[in-house]
Amino acid sequence: MPFPPPAVDDMLAALADRFGSLETSVFRGQTRVVAPETRSFELLEFLAGRGFDLLVDVSCVDYLDYREPPMGMRGGKGRRYGLVYLLASTATNQRLTVRVFVDDPAPTVPSVVPLWEAANWLEREVWDLFGIRFAGHPDLRRLVMPDEFAAHPLRKDYPLQGRGERHNFPVITRHES
Repeated sequence: MPFPPPAVDDMLAALADRFGSLETSVFRGQTRVVAPETRSFELLEFLAGRGFDLLVDVSCVDYLDYREPPMGMRGGKGRRYGLVYLLASTATNQRLTVRVFVDDPAPTVPSVVPLWEAANWLEREVWDLFGIRFAGHPDLRRLVMPDEFAAHPLRKDYPLQGRGERHNFPVITRHES
């Protein structure tokens, strides 16, 4: 059983010792860390082994045409997507947000299903709606949209009215008895 995570300052120091200088911030008691894309799995594995035994959520933000660079994009341009991993320790209720930035044309990060089984459907949802690939995922296929759907509708360059693909959605009719 992994041991409970240390205090936030100790955790950030341990991350800095292992991964070098990382961009971090604390806002209203919530700590955020930006993981380099190339070392994201290693960093998340480190945290899983340090007591962060619950993956609360995996989400994504599309920063297309964003006016000011969000945390993690300072000094670097062109990273369009920000993956957000929300971690928690069930032993201490400590929370940590890890952000990973990826870019087109083929945004890809390693799957964290080997670390947290809960990542299975969470990564499928991000793949389906944003088009972020999770390398090594055991079953990366559509979760929300029909299999025939070719686009990723939560990307900011996807038209609000769609691209005429409504024929891919079967219409369900109710029969009153």
